[in-house]
Amino acid sequence: MLPPVTGVRLAAVEAGLKYKGRRDLSIMVFDQPAQVAGVFTRSKCASAPVDWCRTHISKGVARAMVVNAGNANAFTGQKGVSAVEKTASAAANAVGCPLDQVFLASTGVIGEPLDVARFCDLLGELAKTAVEDNWAAMADAIMTTDTYAKLATRSFDIKGDTFTINGIAKGSGMIAPDMATMLSFIVTDLPVSAECLQSLLSKYVKTTYNAVTVDSDTSTSDTVLVFATGCGGPGDFLPIFDVSDPRLEVFSEHLADLMQDLALQIVRDGEGASKLIKITVEGARNDVAAATIAKSIANSPLVKTAIAGEDANWGRVVMAIGKAGEEADRDRLSIWFGDVRVALDGARDPGYSEDGAMAVMKKQEIEIRVDLDLDQGSATVWTCDLTHDYIAINADYRS
Repeated sequence: MLPPVTGVRLAAVEAGLKYKGRRDLSIMVFDQPAQVAGVFTRSKCASAPVDWCRTHISKGVARAMVVNAGNANAFTGQKGVSAVEKTASAAANAVGCPLDQVFLASTGVIGEPLDVARFCDLLGELAKTAVEDNWAAMADAIMTTDTYAKLATRSFDIKGDTFTINGIAKGSGMIAPDMATMLSFIVTDLPVSAECLQSLLSKYVKTTYNAVTVDSDTSTSDTVLVFATGCGGPGDFLPIFDVSDPRLEVFSEHLADLMQDLALQIVRDGEGASKLIKITVEGARNDVAAATIAKSIANSPLVKTAIAGEDANWGRVVMAIGKAGEEADRDRLSIWFGDVRVALDGARDPGYSEDGAMAVMKKQEIEIRVDLDLDQGSATVWTCDLTHDYIAINADYRS
């Protein structure tokens, strides 16, 4: 259960868009204009809601956000454009705001028209009945193949005044985010400008949402939105407008920590996953090269299936390093599974212990560390294993 965040109310309902017996439509209502920042998928086939949000995010003001699950409203042509316009209009009427203060997100099947007639009439009542402590219901309502709702909260003090950040996310498959994750929504009551929010979000997305991968596939719908209601603290708390304001540092730390928490919840819940895998690459020519190599390892089906089978097959890690396209010297390479060094100077470690390596592979959380011994570049990426259940889930996803 997340605590309320002053200035935002939430509601969710079953609209019957795809799923039976569960909520699939939700709304956030900001009774006073909130500041908003966002990052979105860089897919060239982005969904209609992503296009809508991109158009309006630069204004930095939000009064409502509507999310539906079960239908991505992506690759839907003019019908998709019409659907977002009708949804935004209904939400704007429900809360009494301009269209450009409504933000939208959709997740689910790609290529099927979204029947907004099923839910537009529901938004008025949802807006009226929304309450501050309904975070769990909304987190549940945005899920698709997720096995659990993903929520996180942090509280922090600035010069004796206490503020809150709450966040929710959804994602389980089609996870290799590119400037966002499947869906994630974060709200704080700190009085802080949209410009500051955007600066922090753009910075931390690189090491959180963009540092996880389940299956190497980037969604058409990836969206992260961060809102600031400004309703927390005493009335004389001066809003933060400048990224150099020292008061922003505490918020910055807690925002980064919350984003990391949500990102790891997503990868832990990877479709069919049984293990969480942390991959750290050190000694690369630069951080970008290290991240490229780490993602090559993380996205390798051969690496992921070996880990699912609890096989300490470092040869597959070597393969993934070699194919990444970044500089690597085979004869300077070292690899660890957990605390067991399995490879050294381009060959199996002389002190390699099969029993020790196998003990690591049986753990629920496994760390793979690579040292290229070239320079100072480093990066960390999180992924999960690839099991038979991933195929089972995705073989009949539209059914």
